[in-house]
This record gives sequence, C-alpha cells and structure tokens, in this order.
Amino acid sequence: MLIECTTLQGDKKMISKEKLVFRPAAYAVVINDGKILLMKTKTTGKYWFPGGGIDLGEKLENAMKREVREEAGIEIEVEKFLSFKEVFFYYEPLDEAYQNFSFFYLCKPITTELLDDDKVDQEDESEKPRWIDLKSIKKEEMQTGSEEIFQLLEEFYL
Repeated sequence: MLIECTTLQGDKKMISKEKLVFRPAAYAVVINDGKILLMKTKTTGKYWFPGGGIDLGEKLENAMKREVREEAGIEIEVEKFLSFKEVFFYYEPLDEAYQNFSFFYLCKPITTELLDDDKVDQEDESEKPRWIDLKSIKKEEMQTGSEEIFQLLEEFYL
C-alpha cells in the first residue's frame, strides 16, 4: 500500500506504508510585541515554527519547551492550544517518511535573547532563530503547511 506524502518543497511523493515512522511533534507559535519567533529550514531556506519531535515518555508541552530552548535558546510559557494537524511527510535529505501528528500552541516568551547562529545545532534542520514582524511575513517565505496557523493568528494579531 502506498501513502501520499508531502516533501519540504510541497511536492507529493508516494511512499510505501511500511516505510512510515510515527512521529508526534509539538510546535510553539511564540508572539512578542508584534513579532513572531521563526526558524529557517536549512533544506528550503523558508521559515517554520520552533519545535519538533516528542520523545517516548515525554509530555507534549515539555517536549515543545525543550525544542524551543534547543533551537532558539529561549524559555517559553504556553498560553493556549491553537491547532492539530496530521501530516504524511517525506524528508528527502535522509530518505525518511513520517506519519506526523503536529500540535501547535500559542506561547509567550519568558526570555527573548535568541541563540547566536553559530550556537544552533548544526545537525538540526532548523537554524537562524529570528524575531520577525508579523505584518511583514509573506506566504512564499513560509514552509508549506503554515497557512492554517497564520489564518488563526489573523484573528488575534493581523
């Protein structure tokens, strides 16, 4: 049985069901003074939200806080649940496929000083944490799949 997966570029690729790995993930939508915290995706150069995989036995919110600390260097406080998304995802650089459950939370920063670019884990797909003005972000600058989150943010910030 083949499953349609989406690549980082937004293309579709048919993958054998046996190749899929289940991967729950949590992402922080961190807003501060009209700016949003975003990370560059190395493979595409587009922005995405800080966060990532939840380790077995790790609570969802703890995983998200850990990922934000590792990727951006800041501490966050969770304000509210925003959205859930199921994604069948193919990651070309490692020839890996995932059935991904993504949980998105609106968060506020406890600290705001971001990691220097040279301090970010070089093996991670995310890099260059930045505070970006919410009103300046263009759809084409964002990684595929972010549209729904920005629609939710329009209710509050845009």
